[in-house]
Amino acid sequence: MQHRTVSGKVRYLSMKPGREGTERGRENFTFTHHADGSVIMSAHCEIEEPDPTVMRDIICHIGPDRMPRNLLVHLTVDDAFLGSGWMNYDPAKGTICCESDSPALGRHSEERAAGEFDAFGTHPVVGDGFSTRLMDHTQGPNRRRLRFFLPSPDHRGATAPQIAEVTMTMEYVGEEEKTVPAGTFLCRHFRYVDDSEGGMGGERHPDYDMWVTADDNNILVYGSIDGYMMNRYELVELDR
Repeated sequence: MQHRTVSGKVRYLSMKPGREGTERGRENFTFTHHADGSVIMSAHCEIEEPDPTVMRDIICHIGPDRMPRNLLVHLTVDDAFLGSGWMNYDPAKGTICCESDSPALGRHSEERAAGEFDAFGTHPVVGDGFSTRLMDHTQGPNRRRLRFFLPSPDHRGATAPQIAEVTMTMEYVGEEEKTVPAGTFLCRHFRYVDDSEGGMGGERHPDYDMWVTADDNNILVYGSIDGYMMNRYELVELDR
């Protein structure tokens, strides 16, 4: 098979008073880059703090045109099944559909016109980093509004899967070197800014700074969110 694989692990850290530097979760990820230009992203995410705990498994298929094709999600919250679902973008019909099952919604099916949009929001932090490929860093520092469809508007993705939509601004800040447990990397620094009406899921998401590898892999090396979250994310393992 003509493909290449990039895998690794990200550690979630809390910077809340009294918990500074405490591990609050983790994420194991794999990107499979196929010869036709398509990419499969898979991620297993565990969030232990704050309560309730969240376990999320994601598989996302991105086509050769950089547009998403489908996304699979399985959610466990407080060690109990929350829901599973499948989202699909049909470029021929121009629609997004979602099929899911959960205790809250039961068997759920929906479809809506997609219009022009940029990506699926997947919730793993490596997915956030990979979405920076949508920015043209060759222009130097710049900003762009991005429209996402995602299976949950919750900031942790901890709701039964159904179609949600958010619009956020992404800013390219510039190149910086970043050192984390996985090593020292030349990175591109990006920032998500939630300036949408009503915020993401009804609550404004604090500014989210990301440093991703300055190559075609777009692997998240370090992430920083302050505000009510006070989170840090650092790459601790990388195999490429």
